[in-house]
Amino acid sequence: MSLTLVSAVKEISAVTSTSISEFADRLAKGALRGARGNSGVILSQILKGFANIIAGCEQVDARTFAKGWKEGAKLAYSAVSKPKEGTILTVVRGMAEEAMDVAKRTNNIEKLMNAILAKGEEVLAQTPDMLEPLKRAGVVDSGGFGLITMFKGLIMGYLDQEVSGADEYALNEKSTSSDSAFPDDAEMVVDYDSLEELDFGYCTEFFIINIKKRTTVTDIDKLRDYLNEIGNSVICIGDLDLIKVHVHTNNPGKALAKAITLGELDKVKIENMMEQNRQLRAKYKAERKSIGLLSVCAGEGFAAIFKDLLVDQVIEGGQTMNPSAEDIANAIRRINADNVIVLPNNKNIYLSAEQSRTLVPKKNIFVLPTKDMPQGLAAVLNFSPDASLQENLENMTMGFTDIDAGQVTYAVRDTVIDKFTIKKGDIIGLDKGNIVTSGKGVEEVTTALIESMLKEDKEVVTLYYGSDVTEEQANDYVDKLQTAHPDIEFILHYGGQPLYYYILSVE
Repeated sequence: MSLTLVSAVKEISAVTSTSISEFADRLAKGALRGARGNSGVILSQILKGFANIIAGCEQVDARTFAKGWKEGAKLAYSAVSKPKEGTILTVVRGMAEEAMDVAKRTNNIEKLMNAILAKGEEVLAQTPDMLEPLKRAGVVDSGGFGLITMFKGLIMGYLDQEVSGADEYALNEKSTSSDSAFPDDAEMVVDYDSLEELDFGYCTEFFIINIKKRTTVTDIDKLRDYLNEIGNSVICIGDLDLIKVHVHTNNPGKALAKAITLGELDKVKIENMMEQNRQLRAKYKAERKSIGLLSVCAGEGFAAIFKDLLVDQVIEGGQTMNPSAEDIANAIRRINADNVIVLPNNKNIYLSAEQSRTLVPKKNIFVLPTKDMPQGLAAVLNFSPDASLQENLENMTMGFTDIDAGQVTYAVRDTVIDKFTIKKGDIIGLDKGNIVTSGKGVEEVTTALIESMLKEDKEVVTLYYGSDVTEEQANDYVDKLQTAHPDIEFILHYGGQPLYYYILSVE
């Protein structure tokens, strides 16, 4: 998408007049010539549709801008033979609908663009729920993200604000040239477990230039229909000046022969996707591990610790935000291993983790009943990639069963439990899920919790401070604890967990 825009900018930079018509023509042609990848091609059509609307205007007001964006969304959809929701197409359509609605109420371009941007970001955040590969990868659509990034730059340019990093994309020969006009068009996370033989083996791409005078727009439509008959992933876009073609087919020669009846072929590229598929399979096989690890946790600090310990996949989950069985299954699928050990780290996630086993039949999945994140970390620390599966299951289980973990949080309602009368907002200390102390101050309750858990055989207390505790507060508090208990070793880590001021383990 960046290279597509660079090509468009290079063309419009050559405009010497104030003619919107000339600007629009160069914008459309520059974007089409430089379009790279699926998202780049779609972006070129968005810009072409916008250019088509503004070409006949003396000036562009908010209503014209909205109409241009709507036409861009329309052309973008028509450029793809089988549009998928959850992609850049969905984002641009949502932005176009918002543009038309807002333009009815205001003719202020700045207000219009900010409204379009807000709607685009809202739709972008929903794309993982619309497209399975995005959900598996835990990301939003990259094309939609690129479109939002471009639109943010458009607003900054309109307001004459400096765009940081723009110098990296200054026009030069390197940024506007390439060995190929079409780079690899694979833009999604590969689920190696589901790699299958391809229906069509050759990625075929080219331009049609110097189009014959007798050629009509209907001929372009007929070419597109023919390509769909001999292949898939068809893109056939352009006009009577320039046509861009992309198709996956088993007969590249047929595609070229049909296209040459409309004009001259330029920048022809044919890639053997069957060989690429074989290489992916070989890479997958070579990198296959015997045992992979998946951990569920809450807090960026805990996530970083698990990743530092070489856990293959970490997904967010914990109190009030339990992942589904499908969420866990999707993470398991991304692990290139025959056997996967899952650490739920919460008793409320255990059943979902167990259920995920039925959703991924191609792997052997083992769920260890870790009830909290300290237990999960203890289990990981007892994992050895050189040990057998059975040895690891035994060592990891033995490692976390002796861990005493506590949590410090706050009460969400008034209640009476055992000897404690709790008021909403009180700080409470939990040991094995049971309230053992309460009070008004975080440090007061945490200290009481630690002292209740310290026994003669305990030597180390590890504390993980949450998102509501600053690093300075945590360090000062641990210094106090160390002074009060010189015979105990206190270790402090950033957990970043919500809801819990401190999570701690005593060993």
